[in-house]
Amino acid sequence: MNILGLSAYYHDSAAALVRDGEIIAAVQEERLTRKKHDSRFPHYAIEYCLKEAGIKCTELDHVVFYDKPFLKFERLVETYTAFAPRGFNSFRVALPIWLREKLFQKDLLIKELNRHGERSDWSTKLLFTEHHQSHAASAFYPSPFERAAVLTMDGVGEWATTSAAVGNGRDLTILKEIHFPHSLGLFYSAFTYYLGFKVNSGEYKVMGLAPYGEPRYTQTIFDHLIDVKADGSFRLNMNYFNYCTGLTMTNNRFHVLFGEPRRQPEQLLTQNHFDIAASLQAVTEEIIVRLTRSLAKETGEENLCLAGGVALNCVANGKLLRDGAFKKIWIQPAAGDAGGALGAALAAYHLHCEKPRKVSGRGDSMRGAYLGPEFKQTEIESRLTFAQAVFEVRNERDLLTQIATDLDEGKAIGWFQERMEFGPRALGNRSILGDARSPGMQSLLNLKVKFRESFRPFAPAVLREDVSDYFELDCDSPYMLLVADVKAERRREMSDAEKRLFGIDKLNVPRSDIPAVTHVDHSARVQTVHRETNPRFHALLTEFKKQTGFGVLVNTSFNVRGEPIVGTPEDAFRCFMGTDIDVLVCGDCYLRKEDQDPLLKRDYRSAFEPD
Repeated sequence: MNILGLSAYYHDSAAALVRDGEIIAAVQEERLTRKKHDSRFPHYAIEYCLKEAGIKCTELDHVVFYDKPFLKFERLVETYTAFAPRGFNSFRVALPIWLREKLFQKDLLIKELNRHGERSDWSTKLLFTEHHQSHAASAFYPSPFERAAVLTMDGVGEWATTSAAVGNGRDLTILKEIHFPHSLGLFYSAFTYYLGFKVNSGEYKVMGLAPYGEPRYTQTIFDHLIDVKADGSFRLNMNYFNYCTGLTMTNNRFHVLFGEPRRQPEQLLTQNHFDIAASLQAVTEEIIVRLTRSLAKETGEENLCLAGGVALNCVANGKLLRDGAFKKIWIQPAAGDAGGALGAALAAYHLHCEKPRKVSGRGDSMRGAYLGPEFKQTEIESRLTFAQAVFEVRNERDLLTQIATDLDEGKAIGWFQERMEFGPRALGNRSILGDARSPGMQSLLNLKVKFRESFRPFAPAVLREDVSDYFELDCDSPYMLLVADVKAERRREMSDAEKRLFGIDKLNVPRSDIPAVTHVDHSARVQTVHRETNPRFHALLTEFKKQTGFGVLVNTSFNVRGEPIVGTPEDAFRCFMGTDIDVLVCGDCYLRKEDQDPLLKRDYRSAFEPD
C-alpha cells in the first residue's frame, strides 16, 4: 500500500511517501525550488517521492493532506466574529483568499495532483487529517516505543495549539487540547517578532540569544502575559497580542511593558533584548516541564514523543530529559509543518486503513532522517564538470584521511554525501564542518561562511560512543534536538573581567577545550553520530579522532543565511564558490578553493533575502 502525505499552503511544504508502513522518502519543497520556506503545492517533492518509490501517481492508494481546511475556515470566521469590529481590515484581506482557495481546497488539491500524469479517482483516494493528529502521528509512529505519551505544541492547526495523546501499537488517541488563541508557539513567535526577527523563521535565534541575558522579566511575563496552571495549561492575556485581529504579533501595550518599541531587523542588540529572550525561554521551559509532568502522572507512561514547531526548542527538550518525568524521550526531527506530511501518511495507514504497526528493536524508523534525494558518483562528476569545477576523485580511505588533516589545519569543509536530510537540521550529509577545538571557528563560520549574526551557536557532531566523554549526556541524540552541558572537566571558567563583558563580546572567550561548539552558558546542541545510519560521517569522525584525539566536529547546515540547505552538487559548488569554505567534498570528489577558476566566484552575501 502506497500512501503520499502532503503539507502545503502555510509554510514549509513537503511530501512524504509511506509504503506498507515503511517510510520510503520525504523532502521539503524548498530544497528543490531553492525558495526558503516554500509554501506552494509541493510538485517537485511529489515527483521525487514517486521516483524514489518507483511508482506512478496512479499507483498511490491514498494522498493525505495534513490538516482540515474547513475547520481552519471555521476558526477564521469565529475569531473575527469574537473580536469584531476590531480586525475588520485584516478579515477583509483574508476572506477572499479563503473563499477562492482554502475553502475549496479539495478541488484545488485534485487539480494539482492531476498535473502528475494520468488522472486518478482522487475523490475516493484523497484524505484529510487534523493538523495535530498529523503532528502526533509523526511523533509516535516512527518512534522506537511500543507505547508512549505524545505531546504536540505549535502555533495553531485548525483550533488546537497544544495536544496530549497516548499511542499504543497502531492506536493513537488524543486526550485533551488547548485551543487558539492560547498558543505557546504564537506566544514565542510574538517575542520573536518583538525582538526583530522573522516569525516562523527566527525563533531559534531567540533561543540562541537567551544565554546572553538574565531572566529578569520572567515574573513580568507571568503577571501580565500568560496565566499558567500547575498542570501546564495556560491562557494568554490577549490585551497584549495583536495576531487575532491585526497584521502584527504584538501591540503598543506589549511594547510599553518591556520599555521600548519593537526592535527593527538588523538593529544592534542590547542587553535588554538578551534579558527578554532569556525570560521568554525560562517561561517556555517552565510551561513545558509542567505539561510533561502532569502528562506523565495522568497517563502513567514512561516514554514521551514530541512534535510541532515548539519541539524544535532543543534547550527545553534537554531540560525535559534532565527533569526525568519520562524515562525516554523521542522527538520527530521534522517537528514542524514539513513533518506533518509524514504524519498524515502514517495516520492514514495505521488509523484510516487500520494497518498494524511494527516497532523496530534497533531504534526508530526514520533512517537517521536521511530520506531525501541522493546522487550517484558518476552523476556528481558529470554535474560538477558541467559547472566547470576542478576536482580529484579519491578512494574513501584517502579522502577521509585528507579531510581529517584539512580540519586539523583549521579549514572549513563543505560536506555533500548520499541522501539529503528531512527536517531543518543538517546531520552530516549536507553539512559544513569545522574543528570544534578552534577558538576562532565559530566567528569564521558565522561571518565569512554563513554571513549571519555572530551570536548564533554551532552544534557538535560527536561519535555516539564518545558522547559522554564531552557532554553531560549518555543517550542517543541523532537529530540535534537535545541540549546538554559540556562536561565540567572540559570547561574553562571565565575570569571576573570576562564575566563583565557585554553579552556578545563573551563569544571571543574560550569556554572549554571545544570552544567552537560551547555556548556562553557551557551548553551545546548535541548530535550523536551512529555507524548504523551514517557510516561515512562516522568514519570521518573516527579518522579525525585518530589524528587529533578528539571525536567531535562543528556541524552546521550547508547554506548561507536565507538560503535553503543545498540540494544538488551544483548548489553545493555555488555555495562553495560564494563563501570562504576552503574545501568541498561531493561524494568521492575533492575540490580545493585555490584550484577553481576565480571567474566562477560570486557575491553570495546578498544572493538571498535574510531570514
